[in-house]
Amino acid sequence: MSTAALGPCDVNLARATPARPCRHPTATLAASILGSSLALIDGSVMNVALPALDRDLHAGPEGLAWLINAYLLTLTALILLGGPAGDHYGRRRLFLTGIGLFLGASLVCAAAPTLPIILAGRAAQGIGAAMLMPNSLALLGAGFDGEAKGQAIGTWAGVGALASAVGPLIGGWLVDAVGWRAIFLVNIPVGLAAAWLAWRFVPESRDHRDGAQLDWLGALLGTASLGLCTWALTAAAKPGTDQALSNGAAAIGFGLMGAFGWLELKRGENALVPLFLVRNSTFVGVTLLTFLLYAALGGLIVLLPFVLIRAEGYSAIQAGAAMLPVPILIGLGSRLMGRIAAQIGARLPLGVGALIVAVGLTLYLRLGMPGANYWREVLPGTLVVALGMAVCVAPLTTTVMNSVNADHLGAASGFNSAVARMGGLIATALLGFVFAEEGSRAALVSSAHVAALVGAGLAALASASAFLLIRNLPSKEAAHG
Repeated sequence: MSTAALGPCDVNLARATPARPCRHPTATLAASILGSSLALIDGSVMNVALPALDRDLHAGPEGLAWLINAYLLTLTALILLGGPAGDHYGRRRLFLTGIGLFLGASLVCAAAPTLPIILAGRAAQGIGAAMLMPNSLALLGAGFDGEAKGQAIGTWAGVGALASAVGPLIGGWLVDAVGWRAIFLVNIPVGLAAAWLAWRFVPESRDHRDGAQLDWLGALLGTASLGLCTWALTAAAKPGTDQALSNGAAAIGFGLMGAFGWLELKRGENALVPLFLVRNSTFVGVTLLTFLLYAALGGLIVLLPFVLIRAEGYSAIQAGAAMLPVPILIGLGSRLMGRIAAQIGARLPLGVGALIVAVGLTLYLRLGMPGANYWREVLPGTLVVALGMAVCVAPLTTTVMNSVNADHLGAASGFNSAVARMGGLIATALLGFVFAEEGSRAALVSSAHVAALVGAGLAALASASAFLLIRNLPSKEAAHG
């Protein structure tokens, strides 16, 4: 399970793409699933490999955070550009280019002799994922129509949930049996199969609006501002950091973020980030909820395997299996919660679900208790967090879809998914304070307890956002059914 690549509203990007049914629907679906699986699996296997990478490459607290965030940063900053670039230059072309870049970067990571080289490879993987993820969904949207589109999206989402579930297990087994370099090599056959299917069977499609220009300046400002702010947060956890330098980087980052916001408001409907939608209180509420909830979840799925391996003596595959209930319960509960939200509205499920997540995170205070084991210290919290996320995910996606008109569905969905990834990015940067305590088991466990309480607070604030800002809106699917 990972927030790195799979955003809560990614499937809406496929719904928003105009359809031109293709001659090879099965091959198109297979190419889309295999391509997106690269990002889905890679985003989750890294979590269980962090202790092994730290041991071999001497990453340290700052390096551990960047092993996750080098990927998340470029993915988060550029994924909103990936969809419009596919519309402009061709969706299949961007999909294939993203796969090629991702595979090349995977080889760099697998062979990396030092930390800076693997971080460069991780950043390049994020750029490749930002190109292939939105266009894998756009290929689905363009290749299917009507009921067939819904079935294809459902299949893609189901396989995505499975990939998120098995990713940590595969990664853990490879780390234990072969070594951490193998987690990058497993991408090669999957990516080659996706590329061959797309090149051989998927037709090119584009949908560029006359006069519309890609927001390259917005992408540059967004990447620079996120990068500086993330570096400042990560560096703050490193002993001996020059505080003046860290504070200066943060100030410049916030300044660039302000310039980015001004540019996006000026560009209006052609903006990379649809800030004109913030006039809608429901959209603001669901955006805040997404950021806070996925920050809490993102911190958990990175931190828990690390603590279990370093403090509790778990193997990599055991640590990977510890989070297995989360994607399973989300997959099983989403369809039911979608129907319930359609009947009673999304505000109550979102508010209650986020509160359940908060309760689940507080249960991780049992970590490190004398005589505790997985069944008593890990599983209860994981099950409760999984239940809360299962209650939230489908209503969250539906709320985003119903809070904007059809012309803005793609922009709103892409923005919401980027916000979810940004939450994970910020949470991982702050985990440097926990990684810094890895020298002592007691200190590491104590820091993990503090992180669990912070995550619970974020989830509680997410619940408040739902109850205070989100209005129950009529379902568009019901209106058109």
